[in-house]
Amino acid sequence: GSLVAAVLQHSGHLDKEHLGAHVGRLSRREEVWTLMNNKYSEFLPSVQNREDLVAEVEGLCMDIDLLKAAIENEVQQDLNVAFTEFTELKQQLERDSVVLTVLKKLQEFDTAMKESSTALLEEKYMPAAQRLEKARSSLRSVESHRGFELKIPRALRKELTVQEQNIIYQLGKEWQKLIVWKLPSSKGSSSLEDAVLSELHLHTVPPPGEDTAVPPVTAVLQALALLGELHYKLKDFGQLLMEYILKPLISYPSLEPVTEEQPDVFILRFRSQEFALDESSPMKVFDKIKLVFEVLHKYLLNVPLEEPGKGGKDGRVTLAELLGELLWEELSDCLIHSCLVHSVPTSSSQLEQYKEVIESTKEFEKALKEIEFLKQDKTALLKYACNVNFHFANKKCQDLIKAARKLMTSEIHNTVKITPDSSTALPELPSPGSGDHPNMHRPSNLLDSGTVNLGSGSRLSRSTLSLPTCRISSSVQQLVELAYNTMEEAKTSTKFCCLQLCNCVRDIFYVFCEVVPKYHRENLQKLPQLAAIHYNNCMFIAHHLLTLGHQFRYLSALLGDCGGTFVDAVPDFKRLGMECFLAQMQVQKQGVLDRLWSARNFSNMDDDESYHAANKSIKQVLHQLKGLGTVWQDVLPVHVYCKAMGTLLNTALAEIVTRITALEDISAEGADRLYSLCKIMVDEGPQVFTPLLEEDENKKYQEEVPVYVHKWMTFTELMIILRANLQEIVDRWADGKGPLAEQFSAGEVKSLIRALFQNTERRAAALAKIK
Repeated sequence: GSLVAAVLQHSGHLDKEHLGAHVGRLSRREEVWTLMNNKYSEFLPSVQNREDLVAEVEGLCMDIDLLKAAIENEVQQDLNVAFTEFTELKQQLERDSVVLTVLKKLQEFDTAMKESSTALLEEKYMPAAQRLEKARSSLRSVESHRGFELKIPRALRKELTVQEQNIIYQLGKEWQKLIVWKLPSSKGSSSLEDAVLSELHLHTVPPPGEDTAVPPVTAVLQALALLGELHYKLKDFGQLLMEYILKPLISYPSLEPVTEEQPDVFILRFRSQEFALDESSPMKVFDKIKLVFEVLHKYLLNVPLEEPGKGGKDGRVTLAELLGELLWEELSDCLIHSCLVHSVPTSSSQLEQYKEVIESTKEFEKALKEIEFLKQDKTALLKYACNVNFHFANKKCQDLIKAARKLMTSEIHNTVKITPDSSTALPELPSPGSGDHPNMHRPSNLLDSGTVNLGSGSRLSRSTLSLPTCRISSSVQQLVELAYNTMEEAKTSTKFCCLQLCNCVRDIFYVFCEVVPKYHRENLQKLPQLAAIHYNNCMFIAHHLLTLGHQFRYLSALLGDCGGTFVDAVPDFKRLGMECFLAQMQVQKQGVLDRLWSARNFSNMDDDESYHAANKSIKQVLHQLKGLGTVWQDVLPVHVYCKAMGTLLNTALAEIVTRITALEDISAEGADRLYSLCKIMVDEGPQVFTPLLEEDENKKYQEEVPVYVHKWMTFTELMIILRANLQEIVDRWADGKGPLAEQFSAGEVKSLIRALFQNTERRAAALAKIK
């Protein structure tokens, strides 16, 4: 009210309307102020409560600080002491627990050792071995605790070892009582006599109605198995069984096992039959070995064992299984290499009979599996027997290669004569349009002869595709016959055998190329006759290789698999023969030149010594050629012989011509002597052409000397020049168109004129006409 009055007083000059407005505003402000007072009166107690809470919290904080200080100063120290004491007590408890455990194990060890010793004294070997294993386990547990420096485990280990060896020794003695070998005194590989003297005694059944000290075989074997010694005993037993029983039965057909059963012992010995085959059939060998294993299984191998780390479904394993693991690999190898390999057929006709061997092998493995000696997945013998085609082919090929090598390394000089009539003829060809059916191709005999039907009415000559008459090694003829016979057998064999045999034929010829040149190298180099025979041998083989594939063309598909026909090997054999013969020709050529070297270049023929030296060298050359002709006569084909002798004679004539034309001065007497020397070559040179044994038939070859000796006409022209005058020489030159011009060049003729004639006007005129 005072505020309103003041306002009215202050604003007295306002009119009534404005005064009303001011009064309204003042009224609203008063309401606001009243509201604020109400809110303040409500907020003030809340603030007071909060201030009280803050004071209380501060008091609590002071209490907490005091409590914390008390814990840190007093309680924490007590806790540390308590924790340390607790840790020490815990460690002490652990040590006491370990010591207690060790003491318990030591007690168990001591108890087990005592029980084992007691059982051993009572000859209860299985309990003794079990308690020994218990002691071993206890000692192993003691030794596993680290941190203890105990000396007692060493002593206990020694005691355990001693006890173990005692048990093993006792078991060994019992093993020797159960299984007794009576063997011959001789050492090394056993013979038939040693096998007859060998015996095996099995004391595995105690005498009836008696309390024997010998324990049952089961107890001894199980104790050995538990101690880990059974493997070594079985290994020794298996080696003796293989050496003195199984291998002799496989190796000696006359040996038969004999069994003898007595009340307390079983005896296995042998007897030898007086009459027996050299090789046992697999069926008989299998029967003998089955008998041995059957009696062994009855008296020894059927014992069930519990061997650590082994066993079947029930955790047990028989002695037969353990012995089988040790012996089967060696036994199967021995049966394969000493028995089955010898039963493999040697011809295709015997393959059908081999089924009996397969069936016997199957029954043998089945019998061994029934006694658990052989596992179900072991089929080495049966696989080998069933793979007879492979083994037959391999054996056949090995025998063929062996026979071929024997022929290749035999003497070359044992020869047979080959004529066109003895060569292989082509098989009859099918008529046009008839196709190429295998039934239409019949291979011819190796030494077939006659004409060949071409199918169209025409016939080839008997000598078509035939070798000329010559001599070849009988071994090479047999080698080719071997190849033909093998190809004949291939056509009746299975596909695999056929392929192997065809490959073998090809290998035979490859082996020839490798073996013969190396094996006979020295003789082929030194002996010209052998070189000629080897040349013929190679040509003979190459000749047959040309048609071998055609004659057996019904095998074309398989021949394709083994390299096609044999034509591709023909160049190799021709080259092989040519290289050897050409090497011998080079040796002979060098011999001719070496002998002519002693002729002193045919100079100074006026001197008797020079003339005699030249005359001697000429005769030596002719002697060499005649001797060579003798060893090549009737060996080389006629045309080859003539070409070879012609080449060597031509070498001699060419060398003589070269040396005479090189002379710078030839006296009249020297010219006559040179002529006489050349006359010797002309008269006796043709005599080296004697390819045939019949003298009369060689005459035509001696008359055809110019055909084989290229320098023959040159040599005869030289002889004419040596005795002609200048005019005769000019006439034979005939302005470069005469016979002299055909053999000598203008320079060579001029050189001879200058050497033979003195320097005169006539010689100058003659030289002028030689151009």
